[in-house]
Amino acid sequence: MTRQPADGPFRVLGLEPRADLTDDEVHAAWRRAASATHPDREDGGDPERFADAAAAYTALRTRFGRGEVLADLQAGPMVATGRGGRPVQALPAGRHLWARVRQGRPARLALRILIAVAAAAAAMFAAGPHPAAPALVTGVATWLVLTARHDLAPPDRR
Repeated sequence: MTRQPADGPFRVLGLEPRADLTDDEVHAAWRRAASATHPDREDGGDPERFADAAAAYTALRTRFGRGEVLADLQAGPMVATGRGGRPVQALPAGRHLWARVRQGRPARLALRILIAVAAAAAAMFAAGPHPAAPALVTGVATWLVLTARHDLAPPDRR
């Protein structure tokens, strides 16, 4: 579990939670927060706030990341706790995932899954009972997980 700021990442960096924020706006907000709170400052900075700002920047630095954070903010209250008792967002219900699949590129996602299944089957056939077979299947599954998100619609921004 990664460190999450107590406030929303947008608030930590002093930004309005908007979908149209640019990478440059987020980077400029990060630079302001980092220069004001960095522990190497002469006055010692504020390591806790710096860590919160770093975590917020990590979450918001890409357009995809900002979309995910906006979706989490709109999903409702935090319902679980992570390490240290910090609140974390529960995973979205299956219907949210199904809506993202339907509104995305379902044909490409289905083709990607078929390719992954075929590649895993070919790897298992080629490797046979060798101990490398599970590693090959894991590699195919990793490829699928890392590339399938591009075929999902962005999170619902109601």
